[in-house]
Amino acid sequence: MVAVNRALAVAELQGPGAALDALQEVAADARLTEYQPYWAARAELLARTGAHDEARRAYEIAIGLDRDPAVRRFLQRRQATLSSAMQLGS
Repeated sequence: MVAVNRALAVAELQGPGAALDALQEVAADARLTEYQPYWAARAELLARTGAHDEARRAYEIAIGLDRDPAVRRFLQRRQATLSSAMQLGS
């Protein structure tokens, strides 16, 4: 969806918080509940803001929605990196 790409562009220009606000504007669209790129983007943006628990949950949803093993492994690695960062921060 265009809204996800727009939010990622906003992240580059205005930061992850602004991008999450942009995603929130379209979050009510029921189609997003099964749109893996939305959840992957949301997870990345949440991770950038330090909302690690929410990011981990968003990664779980993204992983569950994708059937491509390579994409699932990529998302799992991103999620594992997040978990490692959380442990270092505690």
